[in-house]
Amino acid sequence: MPIVTEFEYVKPKDMDEALHVFSLYKENAMALAGGTDLVVRLKENLVRPEVVVDIKALEELAGLSLKGDTLRIGALATFSDLIDSPLIKSRFPLLREAALTVASTGVRNRATIAGNICSAVPSADSAPVLAVYDAEVLVKSIRGGRRISIHDWFAGPKKTVLAVDEIVAAIELKPPAVKHAGCYMKLSRYEGEDLAQGGVAALVLPDNTYRVAVCALGPKPARCPKTEAALNGSKLNAKVLSRAKEIILREISPISDIRSSREYRLHMTQVMLGRALENAAARLSGKGPKYGERNIV
Repeated sequence: MPIVTEFEYVKPKDMDEALHVFSLYKENAMALAGGTDLVVRLKENLVRPEVVVDIKALEELAGLSLKGDTLRIGALATFSDLIDSPLIKSRFPLLREAALTVASTGVRNRATIAGNICSAVPSADSAPVLAVYDAEVLVKSIRGGRRISIHDWFAGPKKTVLAVDEIVAAIELKPPAVKHAGCYMKLSRYEGEDLAQGGVAALVLPDNTYRVAVCALGPKPARCPKTEAALNGSKLNAKVLSRAKEIILREISPISDIRSSREYRLHMTQVMLGRALENAAARLSGKGPKYGERNIV
């Protein structure tokens, strides 16, 4: 399908030039990084920007780095960059585990994690993991920069709090200071690649505290504070898990669509929560499945 919409194409040489373009065009400018979302929307005539701003040459947005305990993921870092990085594999294996579930190798080679959260689809695989790590999104405009908590980032389906003259520069996250383990469990098709029917990320700490976040189970990805409260302070057992499975149903609002029914999503959320918590707890004790094994239900 060809792109029939006419637009200007700009490839800024530096960040200042890019920010100037977004300041000038505002909502009529769209950033091009991986292009896995934008190009599809252009082809389907869902968006009609006046200018497409190719940000791939901006070195400030590239790379993965660790400063102290804080991981900085540049806005141009792809899912394949995360998967291939020894740093991510050793220090942030949960992030790598989620990245491995995203679409296909070809898509992962181009799609950026920043683009994944900017698309703000409810099924964004990176969102639950970023949520359990309390990540922050660093954005810039000619007015300056600001940090936005991932918990405040999503405003609704395909909507974020990013201002029309801002672009994402990086995502930063810091792991808990103590030993911990996690698991990302995704409900997907048995064969082929597709958006998640549901996703659950769990993080387990040695003091019996837990973090839980979901995607594709409501209008936007989110943490589940009531479920966490039901778990906190207790070792995992059948009674605790049963209670948590009841509570999480009060924190999600799945729909029926072409991929799955609401009823099936509700049931499978309980299955995913149980498996994610059990896998994470087993990993914390040095057992359980290796990170990177495709935890797809």
